[in-house]
Amino acid sequence: MYDMQKMILTNTENIPGKEYEVLGPVSGSIVQSKHIGKDLMAGFKTIVGGEIKGYTEMLMEARQEALSRMSTEAEKLGADAVVSIRYATSSIMEGASEVLAYGTAVKFK
Repeated sequence: MYDMQKMILTNTENIPGKEYEVLGPVSGSIVQSKHIGKDLMAGFKTIVGGEIKGYTEMLMEARQEALSRMSTEAEKLGADAVVSIRYATSSIMEGASEVLAYGTAVKFK
């Protein structure tokens, strides 16, 4: 479980010891890219192999922002938690990716 500003976020279907009502699906997404300098360095890295740290950082930041946006949507519904959280990633264009976080908003009884 992950607690983000009093909102419980978990990838499990249940929260031990809690009973809740389902409010509905919630999601948050972001499309993010790195600047051309990072793209050039990533291109060189593909020649020699290894981790492309600029892209790793970009996707970590994007996941965090998508999670935050999903939490905000859940808060607007009056949720106490989001269960069954998942991520999806897609390429929008060269050098830009969308990260989507989604789950089910719930209210404790």
